[in-house]
Amino acid sequence: MSKRIYVLVVLSAFGLLSVIVLNLVFLADDKPTLSPEEFFNVAHRGASGLAPELTRPAFELAIERGADYIELDLQTTKDGALVLMHDETVDRTTDGTGKVSDLTLDQIKELDAGSWFNEKFPDKADPDFEGLEVLTLNEAIEEFADDIRLYIEIKAPIAEPGLEEKLLATLEVHGLIGEDVPRGTVLIQSFYSEALYNIYVRNQRVALFQLVSDVNPSGSDYRLENISEYAVGVGVNYHDINEEFVDKALEKGLLVHPYTANDPDVMEQLIEWGATGVITDYPGRLSEVTEEMGLD
Repeated sequence: MSKRIYVLVVLSAFGLLSVIVLNLVFLADDKPTLSPEEFFNVAHRGASGLAPELTRPAFELAIERGADYIELDLQTTKDGALVLMHDETVDRTTDGTGKVSDLTLDQIKELDAGSWFNEKFPDKADPDFEGLEVLTLNEAIEEFADDIRLYIEIKAPIAEPGLEEKLLATLEVHGLIGEDVPRGTVLIQSFYSEALYNIYVRNQRVALFQLVSDVNPSGSDYRLENISEYAVGVGVNYHDINEEFVDKALEKGLLVHPYTANDPDVMEQLIEWGATGVITDYPGRLSEVTEEMGLD
């Protein structure tokens, strides 16, 4: 879906050919505007209803089914690598045990991150899921950022000091943030406002989403006002909101991305309320809904 321009500058010196590839740039019609008029289909850990979460097949299926973003969860290994893992432990989604922070990257790379899905969902099982590896953030960027945008969640910044700085450095190295990069090429979300504010003071061009729990739709004005000072949007459980909340958030200049909606009727209702994006395990279903509603 993402069209890119690669600018090649070829230099020759003393008969040697050097090729310099400049930063990737979105075409004008593919720039994420972060406007409330633009709706985003966000694949929750990839198309995680169809394939093991946060794996290559989940991301490939998300792209095939029309997602605009893939949502990623980050954890840090014992030796400081950023890996894609929702839980603090590897127990649920691999054949290993233990905390991610107690394992080295080499140890995590030895784990099977796909067979659990076949066992839990036999009707969706695929032999190709067996033996899938846990991906690093670098691998996800290198393999998928040309085709789909990234929506990164910071999970436990208190337990991982320096995570925000490491994340920003990684994104900058890969040309995903910067003065010439459209805001919204990458979105970063967290339940931890301190982590988001730490990013905000370091780079105000990074688009941030505050995840909110225990929403009180009728008494949220002050909190939304506070969030709007550093974030462009809020992520909320769709069970906890109503049209009033969406209206209030939009009035404060905030985008609204409810999670995790998998029922087409719920998706349609959220869109009718004014949600500017929906996070789902089934991006294909959401694509069908938006097409039927004339949003594509």
